Amino acid sequence: MEQIVNEITLLINNNQEWAAFILGLLAMGESLLVVGIAIPATAVMLVVGGLVGNGTLDAGPVVFWGIVGAVVGDAISYYIGRLLGPRIIHRWPLNKQRRAVARARHFFYRYGMLSIFAGRFLGPLRAILPTVAGVMKMRHGRFQVANILSAIVWIPVMLLPGYLTGKSIGALGSNGTNAGLVISFVLSVVIAVWITLTLIRKRKSRTINEDV
Repeated sequence: MEQIVNEITLLINNNQEWAAFILGLLAMGESLLVVGIAIPATAVMLVVGGLVGNGTLDAGPVVFWGIVGAVVGDAISYYIGRLLGPRIIHRWPLNKQRRAVARARHFFYRYGMLSIFAGRFLGPLRAILPTVAGVMKMRHGRFQVANILSAIVWIPVMLLPGYLTGKSIGALGSNGTNAGLVISFVLSVVIAVWITLTLIRKRKSRTINEDV
């Protein structure tokens, strides 16, 4: 996972004119059914946020394409559930994610439209809830309102930690500090922590699934 994050980060650094579009694709991938579990968009957003904070990238295109990608990803997942119906829950790959699907269904039953908004911020459920909403025949208009509003909030929130780090280090750099080295170190630590937590969560999930 760490190697993938490093390669994507290098790609963005070497193709800064495409950085916003790349982030949009990653945001879309992380919002897609099941596939999103393997997409390290959150870690990359920390790096991109740092590049926005230190002035390397413009915030406007980054935020815009990130939101577009997130909205499209959730919409695709929703329509998959809507078109295929309940049978998708009992087929691969969702039949390998029984606990996560059960949690998503319970969350949706309990909170309805709000679950779509809140689910964007819940990693384990982010890639499943839109499909569950489609399976449950949630009205298109209600889903898209929650989808768009959550994406508008989610992208800036994900970029904010990296942005603040880049902004702060940029200020230090103006006083003679080697900003490039410091920001690389800080972002590396953040990415390492995120990867560690992700691996721990997946290990716990695997153990639980084996016990079910």
